[in-house]
Amino acid sequence: MGKFEAFVLDILRHKKKKRMVILITLMALMGSVMMIPTKLVLAKMLPGKSANTFTIYVDTPTNASIEETSQVAQCVVNRLQKESGVTDMEVFLGQGAPLDYAGLVKGSAFKRFQNQAEIVVNLTDKHHRDEPSFMMVHRLRPVIKKRCEMIKPGTTIKFIEMPSGPPTLATIVVEVYSKSDKALRHMAERVSRVLKDTEGLVDVDVMLDDIYTTYMLSPNKEKIIRSGLSVEQVNQIVYLAFKGMPVAVKNTKNQQDQIPIFVRLDESSRKINGESKEALHSKLSSLRLMNQKGMMVPLIEVVDIKPMPSSPTIFRKDLKNMAIITAECDMVSQVYPLLEARDTMLKRLKDEYNITKIPGMSTYMFDLNAVDKKTGDKVLIRWDGEMKVSLDTFRDLGGAFIAALILMFLLMVVYYKSFALSGIVLAGSFLSIIGVIAGHWVTDKISLALTDVNFFLTATSLIGFISLMGISARGSLLLIDFSRALIREGMDKKEAIAKATATRAKPILMTAVAIILGSLLLSTDPIFGGLGIALIFGSIAATAVALFFIPVLMDNAKAMMPEQHQVCDDNEEQEDEEGKDVWCVLTDNLKTILFPKKKCDKEEE
Repeated sequence: MGKFEAFVLDILRHKKKKRMVILITLMALMGSVMMIPTKLVLAKMLPGKSANTFTIYVDTPTNASIEETSQVAQCVVNRLQKESGVTDMEVFLGQGAPLDYAGLVKGSAFKRFQNQAEIVVNLTDKHHRDEPSFMMVHRLRPVIKKRCEMIKPGTTIKFIEMPSGPPTLATIVVEVYSKSDKALRHMAERVSRVLKDTEGLVDVDVMLDDIYTTYMLSPNKEKIIRSGLSVEQVNQIVYLAFKGMPVAVKNTKNQQDQIPIFVRLDESSRKINGESKEALHSKLSSLRLMNQKGMMVPLIEVVDIKPMPSSPTIFRKDLKNMAIITAECDMVSQVYPLLEARDTMLKRLKDEYNITKIPGMSTYMFDLNAVDKKTGDKVLIRWDGEMKVSLDTFRDLGGAFIAALILMFLLMVVYYKSFALSGIVLAGSFLSIIGVIAGHWVTDKISLALTDVNFFLTATSLIGFISLMGISARGSLLLIDFSRALIREGMDKKEAIAKATATRAKPILMTAVAIILGSLLLSTDPIFGGLGIALIFGSIAATAVALFFIPVLMDNAKAMMPEQHQVCDDNEEQEDEEGKDVWCVLTDNLKTILFPKKKCDKEEE
């Protein structure tokens, strides 16, 4: 008898040791599972990805001019020029950059206003650069925002990285719905304030146009007639001065089309010094028109200046008015800032609103319904973005995991015709989660020590765990089948389990070693690292469970005895009506042995 076989047999013969193995396994399972809610292991959809480029979005206030937007963009460029890892940059003023993977869903193609700009930053190759792109963004973001956003108050600068998975509008998206525009804007402001105060969230932006004062120039027909001018003449000079208009065409030699000649004042003449009514009055006073008598009439004498609020863009979804608040996560998982921000909203809004949660475990279980206590306006706060994608992904993977467990269980029931043995195989597969979670905790500690970056439990980690279930079930199947075969040959149940465990230990270990070696390359990949870690540490845990915990469960399962076994009391034989072999018991001081009837006869002789 080998040492390992004797060790397993010693455990099976002592109830205290068997209970100790069960207790240690259950404690390891509970401890590993509790690492997730206690944040010892952090969950995230996908980890950060080091790329060779990233984009910076500049959004100045809605009424900002192209010159003011250019000043902010130039400030960003001046700071980035000091980075050795930056090879070149391209600034797109008043428009979006050529579409990339992230810009497809972030609305880059729809940018066409003076207060918008995009800066595409190209870096040296990631294999020749010590600092990953996401670490560079993490370092530069506070510096650039502090220096450049102050140039034009109300400016928002956002750093957009290439996503590791499916692109979304933002990591965290809050959609606010209400019929009242006033209630919509008020709630959007309250929500954005909470997100800005939440640790780990950056680049908070409210996707609503600012309300500002505009001035409408209205021709005064009575004054125009008295001044000897025409309304058309006044309208044309206003357009010609500020916006420009085609005044003639030019024929070309090579083409059939005519080229319009566009005329307007130069930049210095068009520019108004200030945003007040007095500044506009002064500019109109400098523009003069010649009347029918040859006299120069100031434009301000024949137009009226009417202040009025601007007309903001209306955002609608599902036929409902909405406002969108976006935020990005700075080197943290999106799950925990969202939960913290949601709890903060419940505390801050309860004095002004009646807040109710969405019941149940639906897709929108984090949503909130709010009713203004004074006006009765109803507001819906809905969470979206990468957070919702993560929830949907983990929900779908969880469903796949449960389905895999059920199918495995049913397959084992058909094979063994026993619920107990099927449950043992299922337990061996499920308990590999101990190694999956514990492995992520160990890897996270190593990653923090070396790179100061967390290693997250990601969607690829769950894929690795589901893949590992079939592999880990193989060990339990080997032990159960071999043990039952030995028992049929007449070996004692405990000895059969111990011998099967010792004999099959080498194939089980070799399988685990092959999985570990094959997964080492995956563990270094930034995207599929979670898959590799799940396979490596899950295989280790599955091997330990198969060699120590599964034998204990097998010893306690009555279904391990073959169906034709019949136990004879007091060494008496039992006859089978059909004349088949009958199993009887021969007992000595040390053990109880099962023998077929024919063998019992030989023993008695």
